[in-house]
Amino acid sequence: MSKNDPNKVLRRLPIVVGGLGATLLLINRLYTPTLTVSQARGDVLGVILSAVLILTGLIWQQVQPKIPDAVELTGDEGFELQEDLPEIVKTELAWASHLLLTNTVTCSIVVFYRNRVLLRRGILGPSPEVNPGAILKRTIEKEKPIYLVDLKVYPGRVEFDYLPPNTQGVICQPIGSDGVLILGANAPRSYTKQDENWITGIANKLAVTLSEINS
Repeated sequence: MSKNDPNKVLRRLPIVVGGLGATLLLINRLYTPTLTVSQARGDVLGVILSAVLILTGLIWQQVQPKIPDAVELTGDEGFELQEDLPEIVKTELAWASHLLLTNTVTCSIVVFYRNRVLLRRGILGPSPEVNPGAILKRTIEKEKPIYLVDLKVYPGRVEFDYLPPNTQGVICQPIGSDGVLILGANAPRSYTKQDENWITGIANKLAVTLSEINS
């Protein structure tokens, strides 16, 4: 279910107050038979204050970021980890996935490395297998992250059947040249630049640890 923006009323308040003030000044002027000098000065001051309020409200509409609408992802919560991995790798994957789930907007995580799924955690998608599509292949080949800020507008979203079907945003972060860290969020445009830097650092750390598997 979508969450309403708690700042919606606050952002609109200056516009409402400014508009109401201007309207009352106009009504007062229309019903005043004789305009005095003091009243004229008061009207000018009132118009200026109303204009400032309206302008402030318009600026707030643009400057103050709206909280993206979040949904409840469809699926069951779980933690799946390949049993044949070395203990140090299991520990690293558990640590990294926990940090991402608790410190970013990530709700679903898949670690795909050397053509196998090593980890699924958070809200699990319907498919336990990952069949790399064009987006995932490009991430691995170019070793550059791809951030799909609003998944539903991308035709390539069909390849992410291993994530919850109503996933709103996806980051595909390369793990060296052999894998990719796939993160799903419950709101579009919800990852910040700081989140992206954080994810890159964790993926680089995983790349070092995972490179030692069967090396």
